[in-house]
Amino acid sequence: MALPEALAVGRAASTGEAQAQRYVGAIKAITDLGISLSSDSGQEVQVTFQDATRILRVAPGEKDLKNATPLQKQDLQVGDRVLVRGKPGADAHSITAGAVVVMKQADVAAKQQKDLGDWLKRGVGGLVTALNPATGDITLSTGSFGGTKTVTVHTTKSTVLRRYAPNSVKFDDAKIAAIDQIKVGDQLRARGSKNEDGTSLDAEETVSGTFRNLAGQIVSLDAADNTLSLKDSISKQTVVVRVTQDAQLRKLPSEFAQRIAARLKAAAAGGIPGAAAATGGSGENARERGSESSAGMGPGGSGSGRGSRNGGPPDIQQILSRIPPANLSDLQKGDVVMIVSTAGDSTGTVNAITMLAGVEPILTAAPNAAQAMMLSPWTLGSGNAEAAANP
Repeated sequence: MALPEALAVGRAASTGEAQAQRYVGAIKAITDLGISLSSDSGQEVQVTFQDATRILRVAPGEKDLKNATPLQKQDLQVGDRVLVRGKPGADAHSITAGAVVVMKQADVAAKQQKDLGDWLKRGVGGLVTALNPATGDITLSTGSFGGTKTVTVHTTKSTVLRRYAPNSVKFDDAKIAAIDQIKVGDQLRARGSKNEDGTSLDAEETVSGTFRNLAGQIVSLDAADNTLSLKDSISKQTVVVRVTQDAQLRKLPSEFAQRIAARLKAAAAGGIPGAAAATGGSGENARERGSESSAGMGPGGSGSGRGSRNGGPPDIQQILSRIPPANLSDLQKGDVVMIVSTAGDSTGTVNAITMLAGVEPILTAAPNAAQAMMLSPWTLGSGNAEAAANP
């Protein structure tokens, strides 16, 4: 759902702008001459308006400009998403706009909320255990500390399949991808029409990616560089984790962590289904449950709104949704954290997607809890990947 470029392209052609430039980003400031744009490529671009500059507003989800409405410069606000096309300016970071296509920040926020509700109501997430590109069927293992089940996701040629960018923390960065790019072991979220018992879903849209679970003690912190070094108890290696402004960072209050730890112990003692995976049980199924962060995997997390399921151990994703965001400065050397991250780049550095601090009692009570944790690997950007990434 890219923000339509048709007008900008057509206008450039009709006015003979052979060397037209194009920038996409968010408005950083409103200036006397136009706007200052923070582009998606990391540049700050000075955009100059002229009398002939045409400004159009489109709603998230629109694929062309037939429903666009005219705007005036005074209608623009900092944070609005824009596509600018025009003639190169006097320097490399300036442009004289021929056309500006705008997606209002308020519209994007409303679309986010609407999409979030739909992902929660009609979505399912889990670990890919099998797939058949010929039939379009994808088998998921879904679950939490309270147990697992198998769900078959049916895709067709009309299903929108997206793939998370290799080292991105933004749901917005997911790109259209063929089904054969999905791999066993990936995490996948789908939304569509479910059958009555929730074991099958006819997918309208899916998003998948390869993620990494980390858990352990912080060895060092570099607040200036927004990084930390973690001694990962899973791989037994030291991992450098980058914590960007897009990462979801929460810190469990001590009493919450103690209550979760106590319930994990009780679950194991009482034989609650799935407790073996959360408390170090063995076996192939436990390993599958352990490697997925799927209970709250979809944009914004999973969704019953309860802190626990079937009277069993709590759904951490639901707890996270009620805890105020934390900052890297709230952490210190020696703290124990759980992290869902990107797979990492060639340097071995990973980007944190979701990080939960204050979890030492949980890992003490259940050493393998990090493998069965239900942290969401998705951050909901625009609510539609392509829309916000390419307005």
